[in-house]
This record gives sequence, C-alpha cells and structure tokens, in this order.
Amino acid sequence: MTETRKLGRSGIEVSALGIGCWAIGGPFWAGDQPLGWGEVDDDESIRAIRRALDLGVTFFDTANVYGAGHSEKVLARALGDRRAEAVIATKFGGTFDEQTRQVGPDDGTPEGMGRAVRESLRRLGTDYIDLYQLHINGLPIPQALDLIPALEDLVAQGLIRAYGWSTDFPERATAFAEAGVHCATIQADLSVLRGSFGVIPVADEHDLGVIIRGPLAMGLLGGRYTAESKLPQDDVRGLSPEWMTYFTDGRPTAEFLNRIDAVRDVLTSGGRTLAQGALAWLWAYNGRTVPIPGCRTVAQVEENAGALAHGPLSGSELADVEKLLGR
Repeated sequence: MTETRKLGRSGIEVSALGIGCWAIGGPFWAGDQPLGWGEVDDDESIRAIRRALDLGVTFFDTANVYGAGHSEKVLARALGDRRAEAVIATKFGGTFDEQTRQVGPDDGTPEGMGRAVRESLRRLGTDYIDLYQLHINGLPIPQALDLIPALEDLVAQGLIRAYGWSTDFPERATAFAEAGVHCATIQADLSVLRGSFGVIPVADEHDLGVIIRGPLAMGLLGGRYTAESKLPQDDVRGLSPEWMTYFTDGRPTAEFLNRIDAVRDVLTSGGRTLAQGALAWLWAYNGRTVPIPGCRTVAQVEENAGALAHGPLSGSELADVEKLLGR
C-alpha cells in the first residue's frame, strides 16, 4: 500500500498510520471521574514513540489536556533531536491544572487559544506545531468560526502549519472547512464496529484528511478483552462515562463483542492480527484515513505498525465485512 497520506489540502505528508498519545499522558481527572487510562511508564512510552519512528511512523497526535499537559511533555522527550522526522498534531480547548491534573471548563475563545498554543509549544519543546485542532466536539458553529481569523494568524506567524476540528458532526466540519483557508483535517471517532461515517463525504468534498480516533474501539479490537474482563476504576473505561459505549460499567459491551465475533475471520485473514485487520478495514473504507491507535508499549507499536506491510483489506473483504455487519 501507499504508506503515506497527505493531510488534505495542507499537503503535509504523514505515515498512513499515526500514534495516538492520550494514554501516555497518564492519569488526569474531572472531579472523581478518571479521564486517563491509568498509570503509565514514561520510559516505556518514550521507547514506544522512538520505535514508531524507526518503523516509519511519523504522525503523533496528542492534546494539551491529555494527562494535564503530561502527554505533550513525554512526546517532546521522546522525539528529542528527531523532531524534524515527526509531524506533531495537538489540540486546544481543554483547560486544566498541571499540578492537580484536574480539568476545568472548555475554552473555545480566540483568547484562550492564544494562551493554549504558546503553552503547548513550551511543553512540546518546539517552535511550531504541524496541525492544531479544536478539541471541543460540539462547540456551536458561530463560536468555532470566530476562531478562524486567529488560527489563520497563527499560520501567518509560523506557529502552526495547518488546523482542523476534532468533531463527529458533519455540519461543523463543513463550516470549518468552508471558512478556513488552512483548515486541513477532520478528526472523528470511527472503527469497523461503529462511528462517525458522516464526516467522510465532507472530507471528500473539501479535500480534508481524516484522522481516525478510536480505530481499535478503545482497545476492544486489540483482541485481549472478553465478556469477563473488568477494567480498573483508574481507567477512563473502568467507570465508563456515558459516551464510552464500547464499555459498560467497566466491562466490554456485549453488542460490540458480538460484532467482533462476526467479522473476526475476515479481519484476521492473510495472517493479520485482529488489530491489524481493523486498521486495514479503515484504509480500505476510505483512502484519506489516518488511524491513530493509542500505544503505551513497544510491543503495541510493533503490532500496529505491522499492519502497514499487509495494507488495506481487498474490495471483496471490505464488502464481506459490511455484509456481515448489516451495513
């Protein structure tokens, strides 16, 4: 397969597979609700990111709020003098206290963004961000459009190269793309099991890259979880907030385990692991997709990067999956 993608009309070239850096941020909270994925070993995270670079993965997606700034700091340490080899995407809109790791209210104002970009540049140890993304999924469109002049100014200053919106709402993605000259991407939740299919036509119409969060269904498509699995309560999946549909009360949701069983044979054909098959489905579904599975260990990076050698599912395999899932 073509192992690189363009981030839409920005022309920025990235590997067809990225790395999501939510989990490497470690714990952070909204009150008593954990928003991280539990404790994490920073040294192993750094080894994983460097291994990803060695395997040809160049795209790393984080956010200022992940680990209350910690994810950006770990990514900076990992990249070190290899910054030029990487394309860094981060996000703004979340507020937090770096010491207590408690998140505050969203801030989607131009003033808040102006502060956030400089703080992210500091934590990332870089003088530019390749892709800067609005991280408030449901921000009203008029408020989002108020950000466009400020984002364009950041491009003009050389602080960012391009921008996008992490949103599952096609109408929001459309408005941002139509208003912003340097708007290059949509980031949306999508896996073979379910997701925001409606953003794909928007991307095709406006020449946007599609960054796929949740490509492994929050870990379900890694193949390690069964109906008996129970996630700890320091993991965001453990207390299962309302939007966490893949897990219910810390356990995998039966409906999704059944869907995995239905398509397992197709996804694991040709020697792929289940995770590799899930990534292959995304590449086959649309050529603009750049999945960003989270990776906390070198072994996870190696397995996910191994999907590149297999490439996308064939047309017939894609059709088989859609038929089996009744789509």
